[in-house]
Amino acid sequence: MPEFRYQGVSPSGKLVRGVLFAKNRREAKRRLREIEAEKGIKVTQLQPRVTFLYKVRKGTEKRPIRGEQRAFSKDEVEAALRRMGYNVIWVRKKLLDWTPKPSSKDVTMFIRLSADLLREKFPYDEALQLLSSDIQSKSLRMILKDILQDLREGKDGREVFGKHEGSLGRFTAYMLGVASKSGNMAEIYESTAKFLERDQQFKKDLMSSLVMPLVIVFLLFVAIVYYVAYIFPATAKMFTKFNIPLPPLTSATLRLSDFLQHNILWMVGAMVLLGVVAFQVVRSPKGRLWLDRNLIRIPVVGPLFHKTSIEIFSRVFHTLYGGSGESMEAIRVAAEACRNRFIEYKIKTVALPMMIRDGKGIVESLQATGVFPESAISRFRSGAETGTLKQAALQLAEYYEKETTYRMKGVIDFVNIMISMFIMVVMIGLTLVSSEIATIKIPTMTGF
Repeated sequence: MPEFRYQGVSPSGKLVRGVLFAKNRREAKRRLREIEAEKGIKVTQLQPRVTFLYKVRKGTEKRPIRGEQRAFSKDEVEAALRRMGYNVIWVRKKLLDWTPKPSSKDVTMFIRLSADLLREKFPYDEALQLLSSDIQSKSLRMILKDILQDLREGKDGREVFGKHEGSLGRFTAYMLGVASKSGNMAEIYESTAKFLERDQQFKKDLMSSLVMPLVIVFLLFVAIVYYVAYIFPATAKMFTKFNIPLPPLTSATLRLSDFLQHNILWMVGAMVLLGVVAFQVVRSPKGRLWLDRNLIRIPVVGPLFHKTSIEIFSRVFHTLYGGSGESMEAIRVAAEACRNRFIEYKIKTVALPMMIRDGKGIVESLQATGVFPESAISRFRSGAETGTLKQAALQLAEYYEKETTYRMKGVIDFVNIMISMFIMVVMIGLTLVSSEIATIKIPTMTGF
């Protein structure tokens, strides 16, 4: 997230400086107005943190060194380079200060490598230093160097990682911020890496089981429409020119072809408009809530989505839960990470209020949401009664991971069979339509 530094004057005339994070300059100005109203200061300057290119020379070396550095002003970069003993040739603001967002694979690899290094008792700052030089993604390297610099300056870990949630992901940034202040950093990194790896595997399996088959069906549908609307009539109308009677299937297909030729434009326009409207509705909070509520009710794949969300909830809860006093914060974060807005909504509006207002227990509150399977409630209850709730959450996550992995393979096989059957039916239909033309009897001409 972009970083801005503001400078102003307090009511007593003292110079005031501060840093804030905002999506853009407009939001930064809006937040500054709130700060002015709250603290009574008058802001005189607002500077974004941007990238500067520099060219320097070390001592008597002939070959200059080029690089880039993020800062609030050109003077800061020049001063920092001179303090390190460089002779500054020039410093320029980068014209196109835009770097692509690092891919989820790069972020996952960084978390996994960090977890492995921490498990081997590698110092955290040295691990970040090593990875910031070794990671191939340029954008991720810049983020890691920025994080390392902020941490060395003593900034709060949640604030440091929070400003990069747009690149790392909201959940990942939160977990890494928590890890930087906890005593079990290696465990949190390990759990976060496991979560991201499972998320990538699930998306890959989902692509194989649903997205690619839908693309195949769509392309097949386009090919059928093109055949019926343009290729088939060219053959069939040769017979209609001579008033030769057509068989029923050929005649019906020809009428469908005429309908498509006369109405294809508005039909395509209506489908595109419907798709745009549906996309906008799903993007809205209420639309996303409706989609996720019905997504877990779809036959075959619905239980898969449902139990995957419960698995993620249990895994995150296991990582963050440290006792009854920390249960509500752990539940809130786990609900936000579960990837289903309906489950998140039910937990936040039913379970958490019951725990805060009525003093109910975790198991009773989660059961009241109606979104947890009976097997999950039973496992949580057993863990709560024996004082092993944290371990019970991990066992539940591992169990659902194995079950969803097995179910996903079954779903992929089922979808592949259905796609094969659909293609077979379409090919049989096209064969029947094409073959029926061969049965047309052309009347013989007499009188010669």
